[in-house]
Amino acid sequence: MITEEINSELLNRVTEVRKHIGRTPLFEIRNLVQKPGVRVFAKLEWQQLGGSVKARPAFEIIHDAILKGQLTEDNELLDASSGNTAIAYASIGAALGIPVNICLPENASDERKRILKAYGANVILTSKFGTTDEAQEKALELYNENPLKYFYADQYNNENNWKAHYNSTANEIIEQTNGEITHFVTGLGTTGSFSGTSKRLKEEIEEIKTISLQPDEALHGLEGWKHLETAKVPGIYDANIADENLHINTFEAIGLIPKISKNEGLLVSPSAAANLIGALEVARKIDKGTIVTIFPDNAEKYGELLKSIF
Repeated sequence: MITEEINSELLNRVTEVRKHIGRTPLFEIRNLVQKPGVRVFAKLEWQQLGGSVKARPAFEIIHDAILKGQLTEDNELLDASSGNTAIAYASIGAALGIPVNICLPENASDERKRILKAYGANVILTSKFGTTDEAQEKALELYNENPLKYFYADQYNNENNWKAHYNSTANEIIEQTNGEITHFVTGLGTTGSFSGTSKRLKEEIEEIKTISLQPDEALHGLEGWKHLETAKVPGIYDANIADENLHINTFEAIGLIPKISKNEGLLVSPSAAANLIGALEVARKIDKGTIVTIFPDNAEKYGELLKSIF
C-alpha cells in the first residue's frame, strides 16, 4: 500500500525507470549446438538499465521499499554485492536521486569499481578473503549503527529478489518460446534468478525441468556465483526447486568465451559462458527439447580478463 509520505515526483521517476527494466531479447545459440531437435536460447540480460540481470531484483527491491516508505529521499540505500547488483542499484539510484552505499569485496574488478564511482555510489571495500559473506556482515553492521540513515536492501534475504524473476523473467521466457521451453538452466548466486524463474515456470509448464549450476570448487573465479557447500546460503534459496544441480569449472567457462564470440557473435562474461556450459551439457543428454539459460552480463566489465584470452 502506498504511504502518504511518498513523494509523487519520486513515484513518477520510478514509473519512468521501470520502462527500462526487463523485456530483454532471447537469442538462439545456433552454431555451438549441432543436435537436431534440440534448441538452446539465452536471455541477453545486459540489454537493460544497469547492464545486467541484477537490474530486475534491484528495481523491485527499491520500488517495494519506496512504496512501503522504507526508502525515501531522506535516507540512503545500503547493501552488499559482488558487483552487478551494486551497479544496478547505483544506476537506478542515480536515476531516482537516491544515494547508494555498497559493501564490496576488494577483489572486485577495477571496471566494476570505476562504474560504481561514475554512478556516484559510495563503495565500502571488504576483505577479498571474506567474499560477499563478509560484505554482508559489514553492511549489517553499518545498518545497525545507524538504522535511520539507511534502508538495508539485503538482497540475499529479500523476497523481492526472486519475485522480480517470478513476475518478469519467467513470463518473458514463456512468451518468447511460445510455451515450448522444456529446460531452464542457470547459475546460483543470490539464487533469485533461478528460484523465481523456476517457480513460475513450474506453475505454468507441468513437464519442465529446472537445472541449477554451481562452481565446482570453493575457490572459483565466477563473480556473483556461490559454492553453496562452503558459502553462506541465501535466505531466499529453496533447495527443493532444482530437478538437477550441475557443477561448472571456472577455467572451462573462461575458455568458452572466445568460442562464443567467434561462433555466435556475442562477447559475454565468465558467468554467461558458465551458464552456456550447463545448457550445452543438458543438450547433450536429451534428444528433443528447448533449453533456456541466462546471460547475466556481457564482457564490458572484464577488460583485464579479455586481454589474457584474446
